[in-house]
Amino acid sequence: MRKVIVCGLLAIGSAGWGQNAARSAASRATEIMAASVMQAWPLGAVATTKAPGSWGYEEGVLLDGLAAEWALTKNPAKLAYIRAAVDKYVKPDGTIQMNASGKPFTAGEHQLDNIELGRALLFVYRQTHDAKYATAVKFLHEQLAAQPHGASGGYWHKQIYPDQMWLDGVYMAEPFRAQYAATFNQAAEFDDIAKQFLLMDQHMRDPKTGLMRHGWDESGKMPWADKTTGLSPEVWARAMGWYAMALVDVLDWFPKTHPMRGALIADLKRTMSAVVAAQDKTSDLWWQVMDRQGAKGNFEETSGSAMFVYALAKGQRLGYLPAADRVAAEKGWSAIQKRFVTANTDGTVTLTGTVKAAGLGGTPYRSGTYAYYVAEARGDNDAKGVGAYLLAGSEMGR
Repeated sequence: MRKVIVCGLLAIGSAGWGQNAARSAASRATEIMAASVMQAWPLGAVATTKAPGSWGYEEGVLLDGLAAEWALTKNPAKLAYIRAAVDKYVKPDGTIQMNASGKPFTAGEHQLDNIELGRALLFVYRQTHDAKYATAVKFLHEQLAAQPHGASGGYWHKQIYPDQMWLDGVYMAEPFRAQYAATFNQAAEFDDIAKQFLLMDQHMRDPKTGLMRHGWDESGKMPWADKTTGLSPEVWARAMGWYAMALVDVLDWFPKTHPMRGALIADLKRTMSAVVAAQDKTSDLWWQVMDRQGAKGNFEETSGSAMFVYALAKGQRLGYLPAADRVAAEKGWSAIQKRFVTANTDGTVTLTGTVKAAGLGGTPYRSGTYAYYVAEARGDNDAKGVGAYLLAGSEMGR
């Protein structure tokens, strides 16, 4: 049975706390969340996905969060969990299978979503130096080399979405690609990594608000695309969250001397300035459709809020963002505990309020309109929300 209020341990805020106490409380909160999902989802088989135990970005985001927690705590149980999770996909010879039944990796679909879990493989490789993980990540890198491009050089989000860039795509591909390039000395990769971000910055950002639209169809053929700009109609919080997290994560690996590093930092500053401006001044959270606060049907959403907390806190810690952004992150973190974290009677916790999915086009057709985004279902312990929560908590605990 679930309690209807958040336990005192998790309902933390910055007022009245010293920095060390607040960080310690954040670390305890995320440790409880991590322990809860590791208990609920053995071997990383996320029960709240459509196909638990199948290769996918949702499990990847969860493992990203646990890897960030491991970096903070060095808890060997987290490393063992991540390794066991990826081992169900990686055969001894380094071949990747999509599930326990041995389904081959679906290379021909050219889905950026299918690259994301490679970050966990790279993480395990860097800790173990086991050659099978090197073989697997090199295979994924080869998939990116074959990924279709639009006329401007931007990756198609998927084979079935020609000429379309989605903000989601940079998180799915570019942090993996940057870490791969740094690990295997592929310096030439960084030019195009920067290009993928800056194409979105150039084409998908509203010059007045600094907010970014979810999708850009360079061909302008999709029904959801504006006939002049090619942009989708609305600003979806999680889409901008993917973009923000991807920026701070890529900069971890981007060479300090690279001529485009400064452009990426400027991009991050533009992005997070717009994010802070869009933070609700009463609740300290972010809305599903970011620039429609309080509009009928709109709601404050978990995963986007956690992603912004992570990017703000990490960007400020590393010196890319102003000190005020840490305050915005602290307010957002505290609000997430109060609104979205519920304590259970067995000592575990549940994260509520994450939108299960949102996209553009496809079948059934997704229009990208306001009515579409606010009608999308929300769920408990969605891996995208949990992973983002663990990433945010790992930063708030530093």
